[in-house]
Amino acid sequence: MLDKFDLVNLLYDFYGQMLTDRQRSFVELYYCQNLSLGEIAEEYGVTRQAVHDILKRAEQQLFHYEEKLGLVRRHREERSLLAKVLSIIDGHLERCSSEEVLRAREILAGILKQ
Repeated sequence: MLDKFDLVNLLYDFYGQMLTDRQRSFVELYYCQNLSLGEIAEEYGVTRQAVHDILKRAEQQLFHYEEKLGLVRRHREERSLLAKVLSIIDGHLERCSSEEVLRAREILAGILKQ
């Protein structure tokens, strides 16, 4: 299970372009570059409370988009299924190590590394 910080980052990867420019900037600074509320406030000439409010609104929107569209949920489910397929292939490599099976394993492993 992802913690909130990681989940917001993942949601941002999928839905970040749907936020306003200011929301995107603040989310990137806070979640991606690990700046504090105070540092962001100073950079933009606003209060810490304003930064907090913009971040909270952006988070709410990201969670709302996920609730309606479910792209992150589907992505995670697909990755889980691919990992299971990879595990099954690994379990059968001793008995069947054809070039095609090895290539399929490489492709799946490459997808899961992304």
